[in-house]
Amino acid sequence: MIATGVVLVEKMEEEKKNDQLTPEEREKKKLEKKAAKEAKKLEKELKKKQRQEAEAAKKLKAAESDVSKGFYGKLPLIQSKTREGKLFSKVSELTDDDVNKTVVLRARLHTVREMSSAVFMKLRQRTHSIQAVLILGDKVSKLMHKYVAKLNPESIVDVEGVVAKPENPVESCSVQNFELVVSKCFVVSEAVPRLPLQLDDASREENDPMLPNQNTCLNNRILDLRAEPNQAIFKIQAGVCTLFRETLNGRGFTEIHSPKMISAASESGSSVFELTYFKSKAYLAQSPQLYKQMAIASDFERVYEVGPVFRAENSFTHRHLTEFTGLDLEMAFNEHYHEVLEVIGDTFVQIFRGLNERFSHEIEVVRKQYNREPFTWLEPTLRIEWPEGIQMLRDAGEEIGDFDDIGTPQEKLLGRLVKEKYNTDFYILDKFPLCIRPFYTMPSPEDERYSNSYDIMMRGEEIMSGAQRIHDPVLLEERAKEHGIDFSEMHDYLECFKFGCPPHGGGGVGMERVVMLFLGLPNIRKTSLFPRDPTRLTP
Repeated sequence: MIATGVVLVEKMEEEKKNDQLTPEEREKKKLEKKAAKEAKKLEKELKKKQRQEAEAAKKLKAAESDVSKGFYGKLPLIQSKTREGKLFSKVSELTDDDVNKTVVLRARLHTVREMSSAVFMKLRQRTHSIQAVLILGDKVSKLMHKYVAKLNPESIVDVEGVVAKPENPVESCSVQNFELVVSKCFVVSEAVPRLPLQLDDASREENDPMLPNQNTCLNNRILDLRAEPNQAIFKIQAGVCTLFRETLNGRGFTEIHSPKMISAASESGSSVFELTYFKSKAYLAQSPQLYKQMAIASDFERVYEVGPVFRAENSFTHRHLTEFTGLDLEMAFNEHYHEVLEVIGDTFVQIFRGLNERFSHEIEVVRKQYNREPFTWLEPTLRIEWPEGIQMLRDAGEEIGDFDDIGTPQEKLLGRLVKEKYNTDFYILDKFPLCIRPFYTMPSPEDERYSNSYDIMMRGEEIMSGAQRIHDPVLLEERAKEHGIDFSEMHDYLECFKFGCPPHGGGGVGMERVVMLFLGLPNIRKTSLFPRDPTRLTP
């Protein structure tokens, strides 16, 4: 308060003196004050410039004496101008033979941690990672040390170094018995400093409160897909398609590609996407069902397809999508539709066995986030008929009629009962009531209240519905009329049976659902690259 009073007194005295000056004297004093202020400003700017020049000179001197010059920095934009034939290594392929050898890796910089004499990096290639160490010394300058320490995570880098054995296993990386002692580090593509989703968070165990919610992950799907569990999921998904194709190709099947724009709904009209097709209407195919049958009538004998399926179902469950990838098959048989069932059952067994043999590493990566019991099956595949399944549910306290359809809770309960009784997560439920199956389903010859149709089940959830199809045009037309179906829009489908068609059957399965249930994941959106549901059309 005293200091403030002194300043106030001085200010009053200054104003008093100014009042005693002539206008010319006041103007002169004002100019002198302005000149003094400008001189002080210039002096300040000069000192700042001198300081900057000194710092620049210091950096230049350090750069000129930088022993690591040319061994780090940002690469020029790769525009395919040259091709030197440089050999890049895979983290997953490093062996003891590589120890003490120099290798080059292109990888994501997962994390970077600076210490006084070293920089530790975790380099990631899909589901494989390795520790890389930059050690300050005769060949690694402080400038290089500082540059690498400030790199942004998720940047893509080219790192050269010597493969070494760490003193202790590196538990934070998938490759624990090797590390890379870095001599060169170049940025290929730089990530922004602040990311909307952290990969370590996206990889947390499912019950961890720090695990981002599903919408956050899907809204940032590009980053989310980089997380190791998701990389593993889609390697496994690719494996399902490969094994599906390999198995059926080995059994004499031909892969076909049916149209996805059709003139009439292929299933129920209530779940079809309508679109404008020039001056008429068209629909997105809900199934390749009719075209598979037409291929059988065209003497293809055995066909399969891997392709998109569209369902305009306003459903928000954990297992429904509006677009998914269908794995469909259809085949002619000689005497009994169980010939088809045996092929279907064995195809899935080959897929399950192949996944365990070829993707054990990826399965373990997923299991670290979603800890589930390994998927089990029997050989040959367990087949139970509808009456047995209904009786099992009744014995467990469920009230259900002989010909009532099974709801989702009952479906899951039956799966648990089958697992307890037969120790399998995979089985076939056969002989469904005819009244709950599509019009083209063949009635059972023993009891026409039932049908030659089936569902394939995994962990208590249906993955495939199939049947012996009606191949007789008269019976097919009768069944269509009973279902109130107008055949005028399905003329080509009906005609193919009038030209002669062998007995046949098949089914279709959603690829995403197979992966979800094999791994025991909580939601099908985890197994769809960019999922589509009633509220999600991006990214």
